[in-house]
Amino acid sequence: MSPTQRIIPSRKEILLHFDKNDAVMAQLIRKSGPIKLKRNRNYFIVLCNAIIGQQISVAAADAITIRFNKLFNGHSPTPQGVIKLPDIDLRKAGLSKQKVAYLKDLSFHFYEKILRPHRLHHMGNDEVICQLTKVHGIGRWTAEMFLIFSLNRPDVLPVGDLGLQLALKKLYRMRQLPTVKRMRTIGRKWNPLETVGTWYAWRAQDEKTVSY
Repeated sequence: MSPTQRIIPSRKEILLHFDKNDAVMAQLIRKSGPIKLKRNRNYFIVLCNAIIGQQISVAAADAITIRFNKLFNGHSPTPQGVIKLPDIDLRKAGLSKQKVAYLKDLSFHFYEKILRPHRLHHMGNDEVICQLTKVHGIGRWTAEMFLIFSLNRPDVLPVGDLGLQLALKKLYRMRQLPTVKRMRTIGRKWNPLETVGTWYAWRAQDEKTVSY
C-alpha cells in the first residue's frame, strides 16, 4: 500500500482490529471517544512551531509563537520571510540563538526546494524522517510528530516519546518505564495502526493530547 493510500480507518474497523490483537487497548478505545487527528497542511508552519516549542513549556512556546507571527505584519510566516528577517528581530521575539539558526536552516531548505512539501505526502515514513532530519534542529521525534499530526500516517510508533512511555507503563501495569524492545512488541500487536494506539495511550495519560 502506498503512503497516500494509508489512512486512519473508521472507529468500527479500529475496534475490530484491537479486539483481535490487544484487549487492553480495545477496552481503552471503547471508554474513549473517537480518535481526533487534525491535519495541518502548512508543513512549513508546523515545523517552525515544532522548533519553537523544543525544550520549553507550552505556555512559553505559545508566547514566543505569537511574537514570532507578529514579525510578519499580519501575514503567515514564509521561508523567504524568515530568511529576510534580521537575527536580532527573531532573538527579540524570545528565540535562542540556536533556534534562530534552526529556523533559518529550515527556511533555506524550503526556499531552495531541498524540501518539497508536496513530495512528503508521497514518501514512506522512513524517507520522510530521513528528509526532515537533514534540517538542523529536527530530530527523529519531531519528524514522527510530523508524520502523525501533519500526514496522519496510521502506523507511527514514537518509542522515544516520554508521554507514550509513561502511558504504556500505566496501561499495562509495568513496574518501570518500558524498554524500546517492549514498546516495539506492543507496537507489533497494534500494527498497522500504531498511531491509533499511540493517540489513545496519550489521551489516557493526558486528555489534552498534543498537536502541531
